[in-house]
Amino acid sequence: MTSKENVVKNKWNEWSDSWYEKKRTDEVIAKIIHDPASAFHRTAYSMIQEAVPDLSGKKVLVPSSGDNHAVFAFHLLGAKVTSCDISEKQLEYAYSIANKYGWDIEFLCEDTMTLSSVTSNEYDFVYTSNGVHVWIHDLASMYKNIARVLKKNGVYMMFDIHPFMRPFGIKAGNHLMVEKPYDVTGPFGEVPTFKWRIQDMMNAIIVSSLNIRRVEEMYAEDGSFWVDDSTDKGDFLSEEELAGYCDWTKNPLAAIPQWLSITAIKG
Repeated sequence: MTSKENVVKNKWNEWSDSWYEKKRTDEVIAKIIHDPASAFHRTAYSMIQEAVPDLSGKKVLVPSSGDNHAVFAFHLLGAKVTSCDISEKQLEYAYSIANKYGWDIEFLCEDTMTLSSVTSNEYDFVYTSNGVHVWIHDLASMYKNIARVLKKNGVYMMFDIHPFMRPFGIKAGNHLMVEKPYDVTGPFGEVPTFKWRIQDMMNAIIVSSLNIRRVEEMYAEDGSFWVDDSTDKGDFLSEEELAGYCDWTKNPLAAIPQWLSITAIKG
């Protein structure tokens, strides 16, 4: 593991106690149990259904599993799921939830760029969710290994922040401003992060020999997208205030697609 990866791993182990605390409550998990599809954006879920109409018995890998909501949802939809994350603490929290409900899920502490202990040609479906790419400094290695672990005709799908969101911010007077050029990708910060472009992601997928089948650009389903999960700000906003965040005349950033999903198949 490189020094960059060690920094990210250590920081996520440090953050995990508080960063995702809201995402582990009994109420949040109960919602996923009641409706596993709620763990996904509606369009993303339709892409999953199109790519893998019946998840029963399918082997699913979720690298950089984070809050593990997708992992829990795939299990509840009948899949045999492996959850991988670079943070042992994140996986410990996820395991404790799975153990509480008697869910048979495999948890592996793994770097998404290597997936070193994950068997090749093993999985029917690999899914990466929101917040993965920003921590990846080597997209080519990530996608090479995602392709490696997929079976022939296996499906990969990504869901993440749309790269068009990255250059922009809001300044006083609610005006859109450019914070960085689109082609400046990083690394940024003491804990290195990256702001990849669409071409960076798609070229890495193509070079890995995965065949792109569908691309979707989506908008946030509700105003909670615009609320920082690490604060309590959203707890004090009315439904009207939250809805206002999705109105581009009030929030210019809402005019830009917020989400990107890509489906690809291993030939």
